[in-house]
Amino acid sequence: MTTASTDLDLLRELEPVAERLLDDHLRKAKGWQPHDYVPWDDGRNFAALGGIDWEPGQSRLSEVAQVAMITNLLTEDNLPSYHREISESFSLDGAWGTWVGRWTAEENRHAIVMRDYLVVTRAVDPVALEAARMQHMTTGVAKPVRGPQFLRSVAYVTLQELATRISHRNTGAACDEPLAERMLQRIAADENLHMIFYRNLSAAALDLTPNAMLRAITDIVTQFQMPGLTQPNFRRNAVLLAKHGIYDLRQHLDVVVRPVLRAWNVFERTDLSGDGERARDELHAFLEDLEQRARRFEEQRERAAARRTERAAASS
Repeated sequence: MTTASTDLDLLRELEPVAERLLDDHLRKAKGWQPHDYVPWDDGRNFAALGGIDWEPGQSRLSEVAQVAMITNLLTEDNLPSYHREISESFSLDGAWGTWVGRWTAEENRHAIVMRDYLVVTRAVDPVALEAARMQHMTTGVAKPVRGPQFLRSVAYVTLQELATRISHRNTGAACDEPLAERMLQRIAADENLHMIFYRNLSAAALDLTPNAMLRAITDIVTQFQMPGLTQPNFRRNAVLLAKHGIYDLRQHLDVVVRPVLRAWNVFERTDLSGDGERARDELHAFLEDLEQRARRFEEQRERAAARRTERAAASS
């Protein structure tokens, strides 16, 4: 086992892994065109060009679907902040630089197609959307956790990409509109490939420097925040989306965190010592607490749904 003590050491030792994972990504990634997912015949001018401006009745999406689409789009919009964080954590040379550029280009395509779809179909208020974009991008995004940057970055982005994939797929189903669902499934497929790159890179880092990487994983899992945290009204919107199953604690635990930890073989490893062992113990305790919180949330959601059903029956 090699002990890598600095980000520069890690980048040097893991570059062959990054090159292999990049080649694998390029073989698997399917090219697609954003304009193929936008119903351009639905488009018409807004008032500035002699048409009419947006009104709520023009949207065919439910409130939940609108909030989910806006939340997902604003998350993709903040790409310059993510690019900065990733490029500072990695390198712009060799395989690292090629990956950063490719990843950025693919993520930007997601924002392009989502915005075109929403504006052309008048699914959301474009003026409010632009105001939110300006505010969110001006605020930017902070590093997820303080400390050695590379290990925490790859651990965070692994979870974040998978969480985003789940959110996109569930949003597509909530839209109840075939083209929107196909578009978001296409985006989710990209996010899955991104997750695989970061998950496998993290696994290699875990083999290279297990104690430091386990500490990074624990810090990220126990302090995880979705990248859209700095969006306007994010916390209120996140509660709404959780209530309607777009992304909730149960999904975060069972569909994101636990599968990734299993892929990393976290609780079966025999190469940990010192702080690595302590970090794993902290992680185990946190997961038990998260399980309890997920159960409580599910129970509260079920009770709320039952009350709504009773009120609807009483008023009918």
